[in-house]
Amino acid sequence: SLKMASDSPESLMTLCTDYCLRNLEGTLCYLLDNETLRLHPDIFLPSEICDKLVNEYVELVKTDSIFEPHESFFTLFSDPRSTRLARIHLREQIVQDQDLEAIRKQDLVELYLTNCEKLTAKSLQTLVSFSHTLISLSLFGCCNIFYEEENPGGCEDDCLVNPTRQVLVKDFTFEGFSRLRFLNLGRLIEGVNVETLLRPLASLAALDLSGIQLNDVGFLTQWKDSLVSLVLYNMDLSEEHIQVIAQLRKLRHLDISRDHLSSYYKFKLTRRVLNLFVENLVNLTSLDISGHTMLENCTIPSMEEKMGQTSIEPAKSSIAPFRGLKRPLQFLGLFETSLCRLTHIPAYKVSGDKNEEQVLNAIEAYTEHRPEITSRAINLLFDIARIERCSQLLRALQLVITALKCHKDDKNIQVTGSAALFYLTNSEYRMEQSVKLRRQVIQVVLNGMESYQEVTVQRNCCLTLCNFSIPEELEFQYRRVNELLLNILNQSRQDESIQRIAVHLCNALVCQVDNDHKEAVGKMGFVMTMLKLIQKKLADKTCDQVMEFSWSALWNITDETPDNCEMFLNYSGMKLFLECLKEFPEKQELHRNMLGLLGNVAEVKELRPQLMTSQFISVFSNLLESKADGIEVSYNACGVLSHIMFDGPEAWGICEPHREEVVKRMWAAIQSWDINSRRNINYRSFEPILRLLPQGISPVSQHWATWALYNLVSVYPDKYCPLLIKEGGIPLLKDMIKMASARQETKEMA
Repeated sequence: SLKMASDSPESLMTLCTDYCLRNLEGTLCYLLDNETLRLHPDIFLPSEICDKLVNEYVELVKTDSIFEPHESFFTLFSDPRSTRLARIHLREQIVQDQDLEAIRKQDLVELYLTNCEKLTAKSLQTLVSFSHTLISLSLFGCCNIFYEEENPGGCEDDCLVNPTRQVLVKDFTFEGFSRLRFLNLGRLIEGVNVETLLRPLASLAALDLSGIQLNDVGFLTQWKDSLVSLVLYNMDLSEEHIQVIAQLRKLRHLDISRDHLSSYYKFKLTRRVLNLFVENLVNLTSLDISGHTMLENCTIPSMEEKMGQTSIEPAKSSIAPFRGLKRPLQFLGLFETSLCRLTHIPAYKVSGDKNEEQVLNAIEAYTEHRPEITSRAINLLFDIARIERCSQLLRALQLVITALKCHKDDKNIQVTGSAALFYLTNSEYRMEQSVKLRRQVIQVVLNGMESYQEVTVQRNCCLTLCNFSIPEELEFQYRRVNELLLNILNQSRQDESIQRIAVHLCNALVCQVDNDHKEAVGKMGFVMTMLKLIQKKLADKTCDQVMEFSWSALWNITDETPDNCEMFLNYSGMKLFLECLKEFPEKQELHRNMLGLLGNVAEVKELRPQLMTSQFISVFSNLLESKADGIEVSYNACGVLSHIMFDGPEAWGICEPHREEVVKRMWAAIQSWDINSRRNINYRSFEPILRLLPQGISPVSQHWATWALYNLVSVYPDKYCPLLIKEGGIPLLKDMIKMASARQETKEMA
């Protein structure tokens, strides 16, 4: 079912929501005074649509760097007569006091505020507006919501230094929140009296007090008849806590797990504590004791432990206290405990570090609120993907994608997650992945590259992109990916390995793409960036992959793109060409790439006069005799000269070498090539070659063009015969055969 879910197209609802949010002005809204968004007066939207608009908006602001947040977005939902909100999930810096204030007239049933650090005590007052309808509330990680600003009166000096002082609000309680059943106060700021805060709540069903230190939790017993879920993650427990928990007989979910790295805990789990839970909490279906140290041995003898088939039946449990369970637990959290490695664990789902299933359960359970644990679980997944083979690939990928999206600014998760993605997207897993899933991977990889200039993340992200078919699979994010790579290559201090991968990617991105793409990338500074890299390598006297890829990328990006050819000339490209030729006379690959590029420049009539100098013409003439890379260097040099000759004798504005002498050398070169040569070149169009056929000004150019076509269609007929026909080559060849000025051997070849 997971495969089906990940492959099915987005629902129409999702697509419409996304479209409206990206085009608010053109759909639901108009701009008042050119700045404030206003809803069109004839729009009435139910909560099913409004909730989705708000929740998707938060998601887009968080995960899509191109999406621009709107100052006045939340004011669109200020009037319940036209827009209804019921269940909304807001996160992080996206939400401010005035946003909640804007929707205060709505009858919210569910409000999740996660890590909304910009909210202050003003928002506590706004919460009161929802008190009569609110059933679920989360203030997880809203560390400033109990602070208000206080202006100390009369002290002039102090006002200048610290005009507003943060003061803890002590008088707020949940008085009047008569329907509130589910409450998450995770990571609540110290100093707030939790007992007083919660006392007015009549019947709590679920309470999360993660990361809060309370020495006395006796007050919890006031909900012993209603509390079904209690989370005390990272609370340092004591015997008193355990006694109170044991009285909460209705509990179905209990989480007393901890992060064993975060601080010193006095409390150790014992067999007696687990027995107490099993005996008293008879409705328990989910228990999390991750990160705890066991004070004594809770396991059955190892001989018995290893016997029989793996079982989840409580009677066979390897953990002795759990033999008292009536039925297996739905979930048992044992991450970073020794118990997860036992054979018989009485639970359908176990989080732990023993195998892939346990690790994935851990990532799934802890991603939202516990990035510190999640990053360690993803690290384990990374090892599994790298060393063994992942058996639940789609689940693994989706969990890592979710974690990376959810914690865009968490360095540990970005490092481990991007590394895991590299192994999860490589070729052996390719068949199992849908286009939609692979696009999601690309999105989070690019997010990571944008948010983190950190070397490891950048390298992991670049390597992961290499697992995709380029440019096809990156086409949908073409501009963005190029901008990010150029950004990496323009940094003054560079990691060698990242530089190499980034240049390789840049080269692949401009190979075999449409001209408008190449022009757009050229305008981003692509040509300049590559020339700078070449300049650096020249200064170091090194001709490595970066040098070769940079020239290759310039060859690709100038193909039939005059603007980029002109940039190459304007940024002293020819000077670098000559210097590289002189510095690296033996480097055949390099010569081929450089001459391929100059072939592109020579195709542009307006730029050819710049190639018309004694120095350049001599260099091209001498390269006619080059045997580098088979015929490629000689062939490209001859191509450059063929275009120059095509401009006629009057364009030959130099005394040395003589035009006739160069023509003679060109004939000699063409006659020396093997007509069946296999080629190291890729033509997308024959247009630049075909234009040399119908002319009598330069028979040698005509001959070069005919040789080129003959070689390509005879060695690669399937690829190039259709191209020749499609681009109208046949009538041009027939006409040329009738021309008096054409040489006999050219006509025979035609």
